[in-house]
Amino acid sequence: MAEVILLKVDGEEVRVSEGSVVAAAIALAGAVRFRRSVGGTPRGPLCGMGICFECRVTIDGDPHARSCQILCRQGMEVRTDG
Repeated sequence: MAEVILLKVDGEEVRVSEGSVVAAAIALAGAVRFRRSVGGTPRGPLCGMGICFECRVTIDGDPHARSCQILCRQGMEVRTDG
């Protein structure tokens, strides 16, 4: 059985299975946008493989992290532009 990981997305606690990517945790938290473009357009995951950079969020204070490529860790703090 997979271990359950607890992290925070925009201050809200989210539980995910070990091996989940941050983008999945953000979706489980109910976020509909991950960031905004320079023009203010809501953006979110598009390619799911780290090429488009649309899923960038701040993870543990590190900005511009590609959430579709980073595995969730216990106690991780994730911030979207939401």
